[in-house]
Amino acid sequence: MLRLLKRVFFIGEFMLKDFNLIATTVRGNERAMINEILFLLKDHLGDQEAAAVKTGVRGIVVARTSLNPYVVVEKLYGLLSERPYEFRFALRIIPIECVVPTDLELIKQACLKLALRIGEGETYRITVEKRYTMLHSMDIISAVAAEVERKADMESPDKILLIEIMGAVTGISLIKPREIISVMKEKMI
Repeated sequence: MLRLLKRVFFIGEFMLKDFNLIATTVRGNERAMINEILFLLKDHLGDQEAAAVKTGVRGIVVARTSLNPYVVVEKLYGLLSERPYEFRFALRIIPIECVVPTDLELIKQACLKLALRIGEGETYRITVEKRYTMLHSMDIISAVAAEVERKADMESPDKILLIEIMGAVTGISLIKPREIISVMKEKMI
């Protein structure tokens, strides 16, 4: 328990708190992933202010871009289909809309604000990916779903309310399923 709490403090203390991209890689390749995401953002997309750091969670890097993270993902999809060899270390690249401290009430408030963009005829799913937290996925899902008045669809939703918990910090997005780059999946198509 004490080791988990130390780990949570470390993660929240030293990573970018205003990140808007998460990049995953194989454990141990975090430094290479930082270089890759910065190369993609700076050299291919022209964002000279981009920054990226390790999170303290193995296999996860966070980045901040001055560009719209959804536009970044769209452009990286194009680059991936044209030049897949540019993606050597990335497994997934995920846009993030807001970052909050890992607190159930703050996560719920942020999710409900984003959920206002789910159209009346649209379906949604809540996906929680958590690392180094004592919160339970079902507690988070129950708290948010109880107040979202839209139809849930676990198999093929129109939108995904994505909650990425990394210790003391949580990134949240409302995305369409195609707005997460899954590099291996795309390379196999």
